[in-house]
Formats: sequence, structure tokens, C-alpha cells
Amino acid sequence: MGSFLSDLVQYRKLFLMIFVLGIGGTFSYGFQVSMISYPSLYIKNFINDTWQERYHSDIDEQTLTLLWSFIVSTFSIGGFLGAISSRYLSAKYGKKKCLTFNNLLLIAAAFFWGFSKMAKSFEMILIGRFLCGFNSGLGCCLHGQYLGEISPKKLRGFTSATLSLFANMGKCLGQIAGLSELLGTESLWPLLMAISGIAASVQLVTLPFFPESPPYLLVQKGDMEGCQEALKQLWGEGNHQEAIDDMVKEQATTKKMKPMNVLELLKDRSLRCQLCLLIVIGVTIQLSGINAIYFYAFDVFRTAGFTQDRIPYISLGAGTCEFCAAIICSFIIDKFGRRMLLLWGYGLMALILMLLTTTLSLQHQFFWMPYCSLALIFLFIIIFAIGPAGASFPVMIELFTQSSRSSALAISMSLHWVGLYMIGMIFPYVVKSLGTFCFLIFMGFISISWILIYRFLPETKGKSVMAIKEEFKHLNFRKKFQAMRENPSDKYTSCTKL
Repeated sequence: MGSFLSDLVQYRKLFLMIFVLGIGGTFSYGFQVSMISYPSLYIKNFINDTWQERYHSDIDEQTLTLLWSFIVSTFSIGGFLGAISSRYLSAKYGKKKCLTFNNLLLIAAAFFWGFSKMAKSFEMILIGRFLCGFNSGLGCCLHGQYLGEISPKKLRGFTSATLSLFANMGKCLGQIAGLSELLGTESLWPLLMAISGIAASVQLVTLPFFPESPPYLLVQKGDMEGCQEALKQLWGEGNHQEAIDDMVKEQATTKKMKPMNVLELLKDRSLRCQLCLLIVIGVTIQLSGINAIYFYAFDVFRTAGFTQDRIPYISLGAGTCEFCAAIICSFIIDKFGRRMLLLWGYGLMALILMLLTTTLSLQHQFFWMPYCSLALIFLFIIIFAIGPAGASFPVMIELFTQSSRSSALAISMSLHWVGLYMIGMIFPYVVKSLGTFCFLIFMGFISISWILIYRFLPETKGKSVMAIKEEFKHLNFRKKFQAMRENPSDKYTSCTKL
């Protein structure tokens, strides 16, 4: 605790910048994900009333469902486009400038939402959702890159884990704001949707007072003086020569290379292992079963005897547990390491899914079984937040150098948005076909991911980016030990031969 307090004093401006980046980054994403379910009934009524006023007839159920699906899914479409454009925009304009102007999109979206009811236009909600999605897709990528580049090695896990922390904070506050006692009412739902513009305004006003990331200034711009000044602002007075030396080594390695675009990264054989792990870790987050858990939570709550008006508060309890677990993760990740949190997290999650399948199948046979399911759901959410949710993004940031990181995160976040969209479209049919046994599918994905992480992912805690890159040269994905026995002189075989 004393060490953390001393770090808090020394890196106070760094922690302040982490807060500013988070409020305008993953916080907005988390808020939008959790908030949208609360005004859904009121928005559908608004669409019906508007349609009736325009065309003098009630909207048919199929058209209403289609319009609502567009409103929900356009957020993912905007997020995907924002993610794939992040590499180009950050390389051309820098992360700080991109984030600053990105806030204008969310503020514009807030205006569309806030005045949609007054203007009697559900199209304004659709436009606002798209702008908000683009803001989240671009903002989450830039937020992650910025955090990975402004933190010292000993705090890199903590700072990167705040991505998950702020996303969970956004989810939690979205659940609180959506309660019927606050903004989740028929008259206040436009304000509920528009309130996220406040977070964008905070970042828009405060971010110009912070420096651009030091690696960007030195590695891409060649500005040694600017890099040193940025380090002093963020890390305080002291000797930062070791960090500068690491950046100089990276600059020397990449000085003949311009920042990679996505296609160049996909073709680069020297980064093939890192890219495979990036895809595995990113996809497993979507296929971990967390969305299925939240889907089944409402059914479990009802079966356990909770009334409909109390379920939102139980859901808020689950969101609060996830947020508290994310806080714990940010404090322990630099002590236990990313690899351990991923392995223990996914291992326990697979075990819980197996138990949950059993309890859900028997929940109508024993009166106490739904309470076991409830406990398992909360435990699954907590372990997910402490382990994979907090540790995945730091790993994805640390696997790549300055020249390839932006494209790597663009790929990762694009997969995230596509996965979010596909899960929303396909998952209801999977549930209808398999029922509670759908968890076995997610357990299978987690098990495969666990094996791949155990086999191929080295620990990245406390290592420089160049040291991590060097370590990947010694990985062998194809019969490593057999090759060592057959040809001892060729001890290390590059994984790029895959």
C-alpha cells in the first residue's frame, strides 16, 4: 500500500491523465452498452407514435422490430468503422488530436438524442447511435494505444487494466442512471441517452493540457526533446534514461519502416505468432460466455422468485460486482502477471460453466437450485472481471511495437465489434436450439483458448516491447521439442514457418 501511495505522488499527472482518457474512452462504450436496454420500451412507443402521426396508422410489429434492430445494431456498425479507421487517423494526426476531435462526435450524438423526441424523429436516434458507435470504436482503440505508451514498465499492467475498469464503471453508471427512479422514465429517456455527452465534454476540455505519448513523439516523430518533456510531465522529475533507451532501440529497429497498415501486418511473417495470439485472446473474450451469462441471469432471477421490478437492482448488483472485481484486477495484474490471470481465469470460468449447465438443468426440480445458479453467475462475472477482462488488453498492447500496435489494435477491436454484432444476431437462435446446454459450447472455446495461451504466450510483465519481441523469436509452434531432439544445433525454430 505504501508503494502505491508513493507511486500515486510521483505519477500523479499520469493517474490524472488515465482518468481523463478513461472518461472519454471505454467509459462511454460501457455506458452505451448497459444503458440502451432501459429506454427500449419507451423508444418503441415513440417510434409507433411518430409513425402514427406521420402516416395516420399504427406501425406493424415486423417494421417496428426491424427499426429497433437497426437502432441497436448501428452502434456496432459505427464501432467497426471507427476501429478500422483508427490506424490511419492516429498515424496521420496523432492520438491526442484524434481523441480530442473524436469527442465532438459523441457530443453531436447527444444533441441528436436529446432533441429527437422534441423533433418527433426516430431517425435522429439512429444517426446518434451510429455517431456514438464510431466514437466508441475509434476511442477504445486510441485509449488502449495511449495507455500502453504513457505508462512505465512497472505500472503498465495497472494502466492498461483501467480499460476494463472504466468500461465496467460505464456499465454500472448506465444501470444506475437507467433506473425508473432516475432517468429511466417515459419523459426522461432522451436525457438518459444524451447524458454521455458530458463525459465527452470533460475529455474535450481537459485533454489539451496533457502531452502526446512519449513513444509517438520519439519513435514516429523523432522529437527527443518533446519525448523527454512528456516523460517529465507524466512521470515527474527523475532519471528516465532507461525508458528513453528502450524507445531509441525501438526507433533504431523501425526507423526504416513506416507505421504498418493492417494488410502489411497480416503479411509480416515476423509478427505471425503475435497476431495469432491477438486473434485468439480477442475472440475468446466474445466467446467466453459472458453475454450468455447476462442473458440467462434474468431467467434465473425470475425462477429464484425475484419480482420483475426488483430484477434491475439485482442486475445492478452484478454490475457492481464486476466493477469492484475490475478494481482488484488493476491492483494485482502487475504482481501476478497477465499470463497467470488469463490461465486461472479461463480455467475457473470453464469449471463454472460446467456447474452452471448442471444447476440450470435442475433448477425446476429443487427449490434451492436457482440460488446455486445465482451464486455461480455472480462468481463467473467476478472471475471474468478479475482475470481475462482485465488482462487481455494489456497483453494485446504489449505484443506489438510502436509501428505495428495501431494496426494490431484495429484488427482486435474490429473483431470485437463484429463479434458483438454476430453474438447479438446468432445467440438467440443458439439458445432456442440448445437451451442451457449452450454453455458447453463456450466451455469448449475457453478450453481451446486455455491450451493455446498456456502453450504459446510468454509472460510480458515488466518487460520492454523489444524484449518481448525478441522472446517470440524463440517460440516454435510446430513440434518444438521433437525438432530440438532431431537437430540440437537448431534449438529455436521460428514460429513464422507456420
